[in-house]
Amino acid sequence: MNLPVNIEDLLSATTVESERIEFKKGWNPLRIMQTVCAFANDFDNQGSGYVIVGAKEIDGIAERPVFGFPVKQFDAVQKAMVGYGNLMRPVYFPRLFLEPVDGKHVLVIWVPAGSNRPYEVPVNVTVKKNKTYAYYIRRYSNSVRADQVTIRELIRLTANIPFDDRVNTQAQVTDIDSSLLRQHLQDVKSKLFEESLNMSIIDLARQMNLAEGSNESIFPKNVGLLMFNMNPDSFFPYVQIDVVEFPYGPEESEMYEKIFKGPVQKQLRDVLDYLKTNIIKEKIIKVSGKAESERFFNYPYEALEEALANAVYHRDYELREPVEVRILPESIEVISYGGPDTSIRLSDFNKGIIRARRYRNRRIGEFLKELRLTEGRATGIPTIKRVLADNGSPPAIFDTDGEKRTYFLIEILMHPDFRDQVRDHVEMFESALNINSLSELDKLIYGLGNDNWDQVRDQVRDQVDQEIWQILAYCQEARSRKEILNHIGLTNKSTNFKRHIEPIVEQNWIGMTIPEKPQSSKQQYMLTEKGRKLVELINV
Repeated sequence: MNLPVNIEDLLSATTVESERIEFKKGWNPLRIMQTVCAFANDFDNQGSGYVIVGAKEIDGIAERPVFGFPVKQFDAVQKAMVGYGNLMRPVYFPRLFLEPVDGKHVLVIWVPAGSNRPYEVPVNVTVKKNKTYAYYIRRYSNSVRADQVTIRELIRLTANIPFDDRVNTQAQVTDIDSSLLRQHLQDVKSKLFEESLNMSIIDLARQMNLAEGSNESIFPKNVGLLMFNMNPDSFFPYVQIDVVEFPYGPEESEMYEKIFKGPVQKQLRDVLDYLKTNIIKEKIIKVSGKAESERFFNYPYEALEEALANAVYHRDYELREPVEVRILPESIEVISYGGPDTSIRLSDFNKGIIRARRYRNRRIGEFLKELRLTEGRATGIPTIKRVLADNGSPPAIFDTDGEKRTYFLIEILMHPDFRDQVRDHVEMFESALNINSLSELDKLIYGLGNDNWDQVRDQVRDQVDQEIWQILAYCQEARSRKEILNHIGLTNKSTNFKRHIEPIVEQNWIGMTIPEKPQSSKQQYMLTEKGRKLVELINV
């Protein structure tokens, strides 16, 4: 049976943090079982741990070529580990894999975070009598014996299994989509992918630690439904990301909403693609005397990627609240529920120094890291801070509701040059609408330059949707209310009039032909001077 992660990623600590990996040159059951106990206790909810036997560590990664593990010893070690697992209290069995590396093999012991913590193990499992038991936890990259204070906290964690790692008795293992599992294995370049083609969904889910129970009563874990079911919102309402755009600010009534559903990693990717395609813009400035131009973005992609991945990773999936991305005229806000752990001070976010006491979704975090959709432990906020500084953008703003911690907000501000440009374009547009003739319009365009004028025109197009353009073009001649509504495919109802025609009248883009008698049966509507200029602006 193959390892569900890429062995090269483990050896280089690429997608798994070094504190979740321990390298051993040779087989030493005493130290290895202490580490197995520490990983099983998962004191900080970091997720699975890995012991790699047959490799030396240098600065947190494996020395290459690896030292190697004798293949002939594998069967004997497997038998020994069964005995050692039975010695743990409660009983715990890690998973063993023999992986080819550098023309040799290494032994990988995968230790998923246990569901029955706290675990204790004999201080020396090789002693036959008078065994002394102890609890072990991870402190940074070391397995250490827990003191009395830590033991008490471990005991309090007994029933506190993170939501994503809990068994869901309201679902079936067959609710996990095997094609999504195999796609994940292929994406992370796991050797288990080829093997999985001939495995049942139950065997594959067990192998990936996505299900628990006996064969007759096996159930999926929540993480399996959140990440490997096409409709996780059928199990967890409002597991979605809402992207809401306020072109004139949240205080105005106009807004555009797009909802992203599906497996949580797909939601994350789809929203990032949407932002990259529709929102992020690059500006290039040629500097005299320099070979390279200055390049910067209104919003650097990496900052938005980290902010959104942070929201998906750390949100509370027990709450019926979506992650929300609010696109404002001069900033983007990412809001998730619930808020940050109470052990983190808000001032720490502004400093970029985050020391989370315990993680909310250890399994989701593992999978997102394997997919390279988020970085290692506590690196997201420092990355946002660094990327914004490199782009010349203002620092991010972090907010939550005091001690309640019901939400967490990250606001990414627009680069100052783009912000000024937006304001300038609005002024240009308003100036254009106030001119009195096409000759003055020509002068304005000439003064702005073609590049700037294109930007002004693009902004006008963005602000006025296609339906409004249909109405404006149609109303170059006087039209009745019924004719206008029929033209855009709607019936002649007062609600349709209020929603589709009245706002254009309020903008003074079309006007009444009989303004002194608003309710006249002969009332018609046609372009005003301002509306005619608007059409001319777009058609120039």
